[in-house]
Amino acid sequence: MNVKKRVLMAVLPLLPLTAGAQYREAPPVQDSAKVVLTLDDALKVALSENVSVKVADMEIERTEYARRGSYASLLPQVNGSGSYQRTIKKQVMYMGGSSDDDSSGGGMASMLQSAFEPITYYIQELVALHPEIAPYVPKPAENASSSDGGFEVGRLNTYNLGISAAMPLVNVQLWESLKVSGDQVELAVEQARESRLGMVTSVKQAYYAVLLAKEAFEVYRQVYENAVENFRQTEMRYNAQKASELDYTRAKANVAAAIPNVYNAENSVMLGLWQLKAVIGMDLDTDIDIAGSIGDYADRMLLDLAEGSGASLEGNTQLRQLAKQAEMLARQIRMQQYAYLPTLSLAFAYSYNAMTDDFKFSDYHWTPYSYVGLSLSIPIFSGGQRYHAVKQARVQAGELDLQRTNAERQLRIGIRQSLSTMETAMKSYDAAKDALGSAEKAYDIASKSYQVGKSTLTDLNNTELVLTQSRLAVSQAIYNFIIAKASLEQTLGYDFLDGEGRVDLNGSYR
Repeated sequence: MNVKKRVLMAVLPLLPLTAGAQYREAPPVQDSAKVVLTLDDALKVALSENVSVKVADMEIERTEYARRGSYASLLPQVNGSGSYQRTIKKQVMYMGGSSDDDSSGGGMASMLQSAFEPITYYIQELVALHPEIAPYVPKPAENASSSDGGFEVGRLNTYNLGISAAMPLVNVQLWESLKVSGDQVELAVEQARESRLGMVTSVKQAYYAVLLAKEAFEVYRQVYENAVENFRQTEMRYNAQKASELDYTRAKANVAAAIPNVYNAENSVMLGLWQLKAVIGMDLDTDIDIAGSIGDYADRMLLDLAEGSGASLEGNTQLRQLAKQAEMLARQIRMQQYAYLPTLSLAFAYSYNAMTDDFKFSDYHWTPYSYVGLSLSIPIFSGGQRYHAVKQARVQAGELDLQRTNAERQLRIGIRQSLSTMETAMKSYDAAKDALGSAEKAYDIASKSYQVGKSTLTDLNNTELVLTQSRLAVSQAIYNFIIAKASLEQTLGYDFLDGEGRVDLNGSYR
């Protein structure tokens, strides 16, 4: 029986210690394949690899192209054109009135017919001598009597090649719309800053979660090691018949009960590291670890709380976006008002035309046609369209103003909540730290008393439970503080702003 117990107790200590050895505090140089990241390192990787940041940068690029494209409306718009037209039925031209016209009209028609008779006779003679020009001579219209005087005009084939250009000279509404395009680029930049702020907060939260998980792992590992040591002492006393079988069985149960906590804490560390790699955009198969401990942030709690108390919303990205949208709406109102103003445009066209009844391209006679001119457009009446457009834009501006007021109110509530959480966490940390000191002292006393047989294993277990809870409470208080601080920093939006409050996406994230 004693042999089986000894084998079991020799194997149990090796199980969690072997699995969790990689998370013990050890120099990073021992594992050259593992990448050890500080918080700044994680943020730098995320700024270059995070998907949301890349999408935001591409959106800036898109709006910049849209802005540049809008400036093309100020330049001449040049277009080439070409057309071909096949006439199915030619038009008929009449030189005078019909036989049913009144006397004056009929007399005029007779006079015109008499006047054109010599010309018509000459053309007929010319065609008789030169038949090759017959296609170019107008023919009498079908089903037209000689008294009607109608004849066909035009050619079967009509070709047109040309180039045209137009540009606005005076268009105030267009000029204002170009400013709106510039505002859209600035809004996209601010939205990219919002993505970066959200990414920084997500990285910090994931990083702090791993620190808390590692601290919990160390606490539970220490609990396991204490349980193993207590079992060793209890076993020695039991073999010496100085401890009861109940104490022996209870000590062995404490060892078995400590193992699941170690495994759960180890799993929390692994999950936290995976989450961190996913947030910063690293390959999930990359072996990483993080530097430092959660206790490193305890010394700055009071200073960070003092800095947060004097917070200002000037850098808040949501309010800055609403302000930019309000500016854009103001420009849109002016744009609608400028629709009442006249516009002046310049136009130019140059074209070549050819008309023929055949397809002998080498014999075509091309005639040029060109013009240049100014076009003045004066808005007079549009059925109230412009008036209602102005009213609509003003209503949108009023809605945005209400949204800004409500957003500012909610943000101030969020700031107070963050500061309250930070203050509560700091108080909890002070209390937990005092409790930890007392719990450590009580555990040392109980452990020594148990060794000399002056206290029971139950007393030792009770003091160890208090010690474990105190250690976890200290780490949890620090974690709550830095998480609330990260949320506060995102709300205040101090990151990615230069000294003059302008957006600097390549700047420091503090």
